[in-house]
Amino acid sequence: MATIRGTLPPGSPDYVYLPFDVPPGTAELKVSYTYDKPPVPRGTPGNALDIGLFDERGTGLGGRGFRGWSGGARTEFFVRADEATPGYLPGPLNPGTWHIALGPYTVAPQGLSYEVTVTLTEGEPGGEVPQPVYPPPRARGRGRDWYRGDCHLHSWHSDGRRSPDGIAARARAAGLDFINSSDHNTVAAHAHWAEAAGEDLLVLLGEEVTTRNGHVLAVGTEPGTFVDWRHRARDHHWAHLAREVRRAGGLVVPAHPYADCLGCAWKFGFAEADAVEVWNGLWTPDDEMALAAWDGLLVAPVREDRAWLPAMGASDAHRDPDAVGHPQTVVLADDLTREAILEGLRAGRSYVAESRTVSLTFTVTTDGGGQAGIGERLAAPADAPVTVRLEASGAPRCTVRFVTDQGVPFTGGPLPVAGAGVVEWRTTAAHAAYVRAELRHETALGPVPGAMAAFTNPVFLGAT
Repeated sequence: MATIRGTLPPGSPDYVYLPFDVPPGTAELKVSYTYDKPPVPRGTPGNALDIGLFDERGTGLGGRGFRGWSGGARTEFFVRADEATPGYLPGPLNPGTWHIALGPYTVAPQGLSYEVTVTLTEGEPGGEVPQPVYPPPRARGRGRDWYRGDCHLHSWHSDGRRSPDGIAARARAAGLDFINSSDHNTVAAHAHWAEAAGEDLLVLLGEEVTTRNGHVLAVGTEPGTFVDWRHRARDHHWAHLAREVRRAGGLVVPAHPYADCLGCAWKFGFAEADAVEVWNGLWTPDDEMALAAWDGLLVAPVREDRAWLPAMGASDAHRDPDAVGHPQTVVLADDLTREAILEGLRAGRSYVAESRTVSLTFTVTTDGGGQAGIGERLAAPADAPVTVRLEASGAPRCTVRFVTDQGVPFTGGPLPVAGAGVVEWRTTAAHAAYVRAELRHETALGPVPGAMAAFTNPVFLGAT
């Protein structure tokens, strides 16, 4: 047993590495840690210290030596050949210099004093290294249809309190067809989703890459794909790592870009993004800001016929009372497969709804019979009238808003108490480069729009 003590001053590096030697014949490695939490002045962050583990392959960016990360969710963990604490990877305990990774998330003015204890147990490995079994890339689908999913969920492999089985049960209860594993800075959960998936639930594998300059979801990557989080925007590593996500078949989705928690707001820009999480959990002012910023990003691309950034929504559920599937992204896909779902999300053929009860059909039609749906472009002369039509259900007394590049030119409703209705509006491509729909709950704040019930990605108008 070895104990490592130290004190980190304010302004410490983002990550501090404590080396220790693992001798031949080590069967188990255990780590526990504590740190002080002195009182601080009101409004000043106190001490918070994250922890993880790298093996003899080193701590270099890219994570070749990565063996696990629990952030601040655990005070102890173990690793063996056959098993490891959730968030950590089982495997050989090869001899050499290993490292404890400390992440001082916040440091009090007095500094942060820590004590880390490493316990090594001699002996033969307790069992064989398990061969990972991953969930299949296909579930039983309905052909080309609208599929409901939640791409931001946390299990007990990071700071969540639910098992993969528990999350899957809640996903089914919420009417979801697919989910994405997105634990903070670890892929340890990937090998624990196969039994939870089943024929009726597609489980995508990914990670929430939790940097000090914002969080980003890697959605639907190849099993076991690790994305390093130990960098800031000023380090100029992000573009390379984002390309690695895409090479692994996944989507790059900045999460809660305007969240006010320390390090949560997105600082890397959107040049490398495939979509953006506009709605995260319960609708808050942060989401309102994200929606407005995303809407602003639509204007230049549609006028210049460049690629545009689709919006998504997800629950970010960790524990009770967080509701899996509130909100959920509803995507038009050719089938319930990893490839088809990601293609639909990437193309923006999707809308976001607060629950399974809300369903939308949103189209724009020319008088000559041409029609386009969510994420598509309707070819129409600039002065030719078009009909914007929203058919909604499951949204009692909600107000309908049609939003274009000029703002909100039309507000309709409220929908009946039964929650179903059709709202139509006429415009032209000259007056609307795109149009998207929102359903808002009632509000008592006059001109302030109510909480979101659903919103769509846009339909674009004009020449292709």
